[in-house]
Amino acid sequence: MEKEINKAVEVLKKGGVIVYPTDTIWGIGCDATNEKAVHKIYKLKKRLEKKTMIVLICKKESLKNHVGELPSIAFDLIESWDKPLTIVYDGAKNLAKNLIRSDKTVAVRVSKDIFSQKVIEKLGKPMVSTSANISGEVSPVFFNDIDKSIIEEADYVVSLYHNSMNEMKPSTIIRLFPDGHFTIIRH
Repeated sequence: MEKEINKAVEVLKKGGVIVYPTDTIWGIGCDATNEKAVHKIYKLKKRLEKKTMIVLICKKESLKNHVGELPSIAFDLIESWDKPLTIVYDGAKNLAKNLIRSDKTVAVRVSKDIFSQKVIEKLGKPMVSTSANISGEVSPVFFNDIDKSIIEEADYVVSLYHNSMNEMKPSTIIRLFPDGHFTIIRH
């Protein structure tokens, strides 16, 4: 795994795009602070740039670096949710502009996946996580479900878990407001 972590980080530091296993489904990722790299993902997915993507961090303490308004309930939600949880926060900061919605919100998930955590930690920056599919197509749970054009156009495809049958689903997404109340967007 260490070799794959090092190769992924090397590609990400150069502004590249990787296809990798996440704590949910197969994803496409890049340095979440690199606007050009984020644009590459939009192009690869044939996705409109007004549709945002998820940002992965490796520990909840990193939230303060990327979210201006952090309700105290955020940490309770992250710790108590029983499956991967993505939270939409107000006050996005220190991220590529094309990852931040016009209302200044951003979707962030603290990854529970060892590979993703190690890559983010070694990169020293958050990473984009979006499903490894063409926009509008089915999200790939298994490596073999990924569209060949994505595999061919990515700068690096992580060589882990290609034959794994550990079926996961996309994360739950909630919108957390500054006053602490929240609504579930996707369960």
